[in-house]
Amino acid sequence: MWQMLPDIWQIELVLAGHKVVAGSDGTVAWRHTPWLPAHAARGGGLDPLAVSGVFSAAQYVGEKQMAGTDCFALKLSADQKNLTDRSDSTAEMIKHVLFGYFSQKTGLLLYLEDSYLTRVQSPGTHPTYWEITMSTNIQDYRTVEGVMIAHAGQSTVLIARFGDCLRSGPAITRLQESWTIDDVAFNVPGLSMDCFIPPKELKTDFPKEDLQYWISSSPPFDNP
Repeated sequence: MWQMLPDIWQIELVLAGHKVVAGSDGTVAWRHTPWLPAHAARGGGLDPLAVSGVFSAAQYVGEKQMAGTDCFALKLSADQKNLTDRSDSTAEMIKHVLFGYFSQKTGLLLYLEDSYLTRVQSPGTHPTYWEITMSTNIQDYRTVEGVMIAHAGQSTVLIARFGDCLRSGPAITRLQESWTIDDVAFNVPGLSMDCFIPPKELKTDFPKEDLQYWISSSPPFDNP
């Protein structure tokens, strides 16, 4: 991940041999995945390093042990305005809830659960509902220039698809990945605005054929 200013960043990930790239040039946030072409991301983008401040408005919901560590839990729910801003004519964001579990001893984030429900409906078709839950176990915190940064973890994604248009009933896909961060550095020399230019083929809207492909096909990962 490279970052120049709070709203100018780019991150690259390799998942199960497939490359996922996302970024923001300060005006347009975008992402490129193996199953969809480069496209603008609604909502203007989020500085990945600002995630630590996301829970400043969260609600305390109790305590829980995570992997043998005593944690306190915080819950953050998107309000209606936020959900509306992230919806369009074919996709309606119904809910988005985030749970963070922080070590009572160190205050570090150890477990993150992110879930959202989206209603997708093209003109003349029945609606399809997508419920996606991403759970991440965060490990191996190390100090980098005075900043504690996690260097490893495991993530699990559950993708549930249901609706009247699915004759065979709900479809569930489960993805699992272990990830590591090899190196972290600040004040990297040589970074310029040219490093954060969106792809030329950037699409600002999802083409119908691409949306239907995503609805009717599984992502290019193997189900465990």
